[in-house]
Amino acid sequence: MRLPYNPKLKERARELRKAGNLSEVLLWNQVKNKQFRGFDFDRQKIIGNYIVDFYTANCNVVIEIDGSSHDDKQEYDAIRDAYLESLGLTVIHIPDIEVKKNLKAVMDMLFNHPALTGTPPEEGNFADTGYLAVTENFADTVDLANTNDLAATGNAITTGNLKTDGTFTPIDILDYIYAILHSPAYREKYKEFLKTDFPRVPYPTNKTTFWQLVQLGSQLRQIHLLESPVVSAYITQYPIQGSNEVTKLNYENGKVFINSTQYFANVPPTAWEFYIGGYQPAQKWLKDRKGRTLTFEDIMHYQKIIAALQETHRLMQEVDKVFQPQA
Repeated sequence: MRLPYNPKLKERARELRKAGNLSEVLLWNQVKNKQFRGFDFDRQKIIGNYIVDFYTANCNVVIEIDGSSHDDKQEYDAIRDAYLESLGLTVIHIPDIEVKKNLKAVMDMLFNHPALTGTPPEEGNFADTGYLAVTENFADTVDLANTNDLAATGNAITTGNLKTDGTFTPIDILDYIYAILHSPAYREKYKEFLKTDFPRVPYPTNKTTFWQLVQLGSQLRQIHLLESPVVSAYITQYPIQGSNEVTKLNYENGKVFINSTQYFANVPPTAWEFYIGGYQPAQKWLKDRKGRTLTFEDIMHYQKIIAALQETHRLMQEVDKVFQPQA
């Protein structure tokens, strides 16, 4: 299976491998060099805009070791899992504490897991992941046809967000889910449940709302992959020449100082303080580069991040205009 790849994450994946998280190292020692069923595992595999803990192409399975139960982390995991499953991958979650305390039981569970049987699924066959059941429910609730139905009858299939022939595609379902999970009203209503479990996403109530959310979700997804032209329409400036070395961060009056003299100007507070997955990207990106000298590409990339965060905040408000969780 050919998976999407973001080369900008290569350095970060390498850093994660070198960091040597204990539970990941313990599991890696059990699966590396084809020790587990002869499967070839990758560690810190880049898939799209995500870095997953372990991946085996033998049966298209991702293994994630979970440490935090924070509600923002749960939301991030759900969005990532929805994306991975839209690619036909199976995601297996293992608690960090279980790996450390009972590694044998973890390996027994993996050995007997139905997704790790050693028989790679046929390309495009999502039956084992529940994809067919999900698409049938979507088709029933919004009176649409999914592309699998059309394939079975020999009708033409096109890709993308399809509006003219009454069909939807796997990416449309992903975008619908992506929009729902970015609804502030949804997050607020279910915040207590999100602390202990993964989100439950409601089926759409009508065709119009479905497509509106698909469009918003698509915009959010492309922005987060930095593929939307919106992120290149910079709302910030980097006006002062200097060493470009990140020494001391400070945010004051819309300016993000990276040292005593240089700063990014016109950074909105909403972008600076914005949370994704339990951390603040605008702050963490610079903190991770403390002591380094920013290149021209780095400076441009950071301004894309700010534009993406600000547009994400705007689109989240738009989602709530379309979707309200049921009482």
